[in-house]
Amino acid sequence: MEAISFENIRVNENIHSQLEAFNRIAELAISNGIANSKPAIVDGLLGREAESTTGFMDGFAIPHTKSSEIKKPSVIILKSTNGIEWNSLDGSPVRFIISLLVPEEDAGTTHLTLLSSLSRILIRSEVRDQLINASSASEIVEILSSVMKNT
Repeated sequence: MEAISFENIRVNENIHSQLEAFNRIAELAISNGIANSKPAIVDGLLGREAESTTGFMDGFAIPHTKSSEIKKPSVIILKSTNGIEWNSLDGSPVRFIISLLVPEEDAGTTHLTLLSSLSRILIRSEVRDQLINASSASEIVEILSSVMKNT
């Protein structure tokens, strides 16, 4: 999955709320050259969350947004040291956030392909367990690469 790279993954993040998570995602998007506007990213993620929760299950969330302020399709991953209230489907606090950022012009195909791929991966409990126990960006990339190869 070429949208996933080491510099877009942070483990042991001290995040306590969705808003803090969305701000951190936007900061990484700006500093890593993914997007032009922090407010556009935060507002997009908040807007999508208002439609319905992106909290998946067992501590995972897949917040996503599309915007003309996003330069290239990217995935930003945050692993929080704290459980974050997310209104998840199973009511669990979120500790592992996989955020999809997609340029407006790629919204149809790229957005849906990435979201579908990640959803299929996260349905598997052994993959969720491996990711939640991962302690480094390289371990997370290795897990996701391995799973994507075998899917």
